[in-house]
Amino acid sequence: MNASLQKLIIASNNPGKLREIQAILAPLAIEAVAQSDFQITETDEPHVTFVENALAKARHASRCSGLPALADDSGICVPALSGAPGVNSARYAGEPKSDERNNQKLIAAMKQETDRRAYYYCTIVLVRRFDDPQPIIVDASWHGEIIDQPIGSGGFGYDPYFFLPTLGKTAAELTSEQKNRISHRGQALAKLSGILQIEKL
Repeated sequence: MNASLQKLIIASNNPGKLREIQAILAPLAIEAVAQSDFQITETDEPHVTFVENALAKARHASRCSGLPALADDSGICVPALSGAPGVNSARYAGEPKSDERNNQKLIAAMKQETDRRAYYYCTIVLVRRFDDPQPIIVDASWHGEIIDQPIGSGGFGYDPYFFLPTLGKTAAELTSEQKNRISHRGQALAKLSGILQIEKL
């Protein structure tokens, strides 16, 4: 792996995402730093697809820092709600962003629904420079169900309401190591890790 990817910017100010991404990239000896360390503010996410939003965030962070940048755009998608909250997951209940209000809105929307299926979806984009014509793009999903009452104190976002039937637990009951192995973000980062090892960027 060449020096160009010894360090990269994570285009996120979400502490939960930062912890997960840093933990998974650590074995690759890549120093992953938050964009806030460079006083880089969040950019707009005006797009209707996860991949476009992730690409916009990665390019913004790379342009501002002069370093390679990684961005994730992810959310929870509920088929009974036509895929909502989807790309609007972080701001489902409006501004300012609030996990508590987002969860309350989701549970209210699901009140009359019998189809409780849901899945987390994640797209990760890595750009070597801001105008990289061939960004690395990976994605993954993590399937479960929405429950009405929160269980567990770990994780963030919708995790206390995201039940995993195969484990009999919510995402908020998993250890960070367990979650990183099986979550949508963990799966996507594992794909990215494999690509980086092969390409030895």
